[in-house]
Amino acid sequence: MFSVGIVGTGSYVPEEVTTNVDLEKIVDTNDEWITSRTGIRERHFAPKDVPVSELCYQAGLRALEDAKVAPEDVD
Repeated sequence: MFSVGIVGTGSYVPEEVTTNVDLEKIVDTNDEWITSRTGIRERHFAPKDVPVSELCYQAGLRALEDAKVAPEDVD
């Protein structure tokens, strides 16, 4: 019988950050209004030429690192 469990986790967010102050320049709103209603102060956006699969790949690498498992050891 096989044993199964979560031995590591990983996440990845793109480097490009857009803050509420950045949004103030393009939308009729302000940082205080957004933060008070959503709790969000900044968000990360991937460049248009970066596929979602690349974000998943990066998160997977971090999960493997967290689990101390080499990619070649995964079945």
